[in-house]
Amino acid sequence: MMKVLSVNKFYYKKGGSETYFFELNELLKENNIEVSLFSMKDEKNYKNNYEKYFVENIDYSNMNLLEKIKNAVKIVYSIEAKNKINKLIKDKKPDIAHLNIFQHQLSPSIIHALKDNNVKIVNTVHDLKVICPNYKMLNSNGICEECKGGRYYNCVKHNCIKGSKLNSMVCVLEAYVNKYLKSYSYVDKFICPSKFYKQKLIEFGLPKEKIEYLPNFVDVNKFTPNFKVTSNYFAYIGRLSEEKGIKTLIEAMKHIKNIDLYIVGDGPLGDELKEQAYNLNINNIKFLGFKDGNELEHIVREAKFIVVPSEWYENCPMTIIESMAYGKGVLGSDCGGIPELIKDKVNGLIFKNGDKEDLAEKINYLINNPEETKKMGVIGRKIAENEYDKKFHINRLIEIYDEVLSK
Repeated sequence: MMKVLSVNKFYYKKGGSETYFFELNELLKENNIEVSLFSMKDEKNYKNNYEKYFVENIDYSNMNLLEKIKNAVKIVYSIEAKNKINKLIKDKKPDIAHLNIFQHQLSPSIIHALKDNNVKIVNTVHDLKVICPNYKMLNSNGICEECKGGRYYNCVKHNCIKGSKLNSMVCVLEAYVNKYLKSYSYVDKFICPSKFYKQKLIEFGLPKEKIEYLPNFVDVNKFTPNFKVTSNYFAYIGRLSEEKGIKTLIEAMKHIKNIDLYIVGDGPLGDELKEQAYNLNINNIKFLGFKDGNELEHIVREAKFIVVPSEWYENCPMTIIESMAYGKGVLGSDCGGIPELIKDKVNGLIFKNGDKEDLAEKINYLINNPEETKKMGVIGRKIAENEYDKKFHINRLIEIYDEVLSK
């Protein structure tokens, strides 16, 4: 029996990458693969049998300046994470480690522990942290690729990390240290859920032969589509943060009448977005906060369509694949990997990134053409069944595992 050590720094559903992580673990078990777990302790964690191996909780977002300075070394190279994963490797003897998001709270120190113990490593690339200290390739002026060629100092120049010089310096130090240690060179395969990310990693100098394209997946049998919508709203599902393009979406709502927008999620822009809607005198936006489980399912199934207005290099958003599985047409920006999932005028519409007029025009088109919007949802469901179901994912993933283990 193959043994896989599954790694992610959060052990609760914080975002799309965690959704993938938990679904992956179940999928591996269904295919008779033994799964052990490595993560970080948190009061929100789901029940598990590996908590004793998890690193202590670190919440960098709530630290003061002195605490951030004291904990900077853990971001760069966590000795605690290295020691604890060494213990886990000794006890469980995995054949291969599948890394998801691990930087900062766990740090690339775990890569060195895995290498020292001859454990093969694959890394699903959920964001661009491996080539960009800010992971989003975004600064205050928009999309940025100035760190190409290892010029990470540009991150400090632009205060890319939360607008903070200190935060940016720490992440730049992390990038340079791990470049010096060649941490990412020990990863046997990088798995990119979008062709866009695969190409971006190659452009930034990672070896082409180490990079595989494998999109995210859903278990389509868990999703009951709804093509007969009687409600009168469309929805945004996700984090309320700058890169998600919600400010542009709210601006576009000035031109949208007779339908509501449900904004589902939380994040640092929550209060600012509510104030923006109030100042623009927009009354057809409802902020519902974070939802999951049956509540979230109901919101998506009853929506006329889903909007993904991101203004950063999105990868392979789970929101889009799940929306298609529920039979929803999706309106998305032309940013990153989004156009790989949304075939324009087939299972949704594409609008120009950051263009509120184009976004408003496309929203109105979907509202005013309900039969076409419904047809997009029907086609989206078929695409989810034929391209993104779990059976396609596990077959290719096991091939990748076998290839790595054979070397």
